[in-house]
Amino acid sequence: GLWMVVAVLFVWRITPQLRAAVGGGSGDAPAVALTALDGSALALHDLHGQVVLVNFWATWCPPCRAEMPGFQAEYQARRGAGFTVVGISVDQTSRANVIAFLQDHGITYPAAMATADAVAAFGGVNDLPTSFLLDRRGRIRYTVRGVFDPASLRGAVDRLLAEPS
Repeated sequence: GLWMVVAVLFVWRITPQLRAAVGGGSGDAPAVALTALDGSALALHDLHGQVVLVNFWATWCPPCRAEMPGFQAEYQARRGAGFTVVGISVDQTSRANVIAFLQDHGITYPAAMATADAVAAFGGVNDLPTSFLLDRRGRIRYTVRGVFDPASLRGAVDRLLAEPS
């Protein structure tokens, strides 16, 4: 009865975290090119050779805000080793509001405003936050809908950084 429903919901919610902890993949990341909030070009294919966390988020999304400090810490600790984060804001607000939000929260990893093409390229993003972790070859290796647990992220990034590029 109810316990089965609770168990199924629990497994459904925790499965992406488990996949991130142990491994499990998809396919090639789409060829998404955006303009970063600082005005520079931000194309995923230019990031080949790095492990890339692509995170769809919004300023008004509490779970998104909760996971960002962990992404920032991982970015600062690992960017020298070949890890980067690309935050893609789906906010319907101005770029200036998103830039101010990131500055207020000490977020320095690259970020851009979402485009319809970028959202569609990743199969549509219906849940926020949604994250895609790409290996050095540009393949989507992990997809996490909901908060990406910092320990799961760290383990997945460690594994992908250890792989040959």
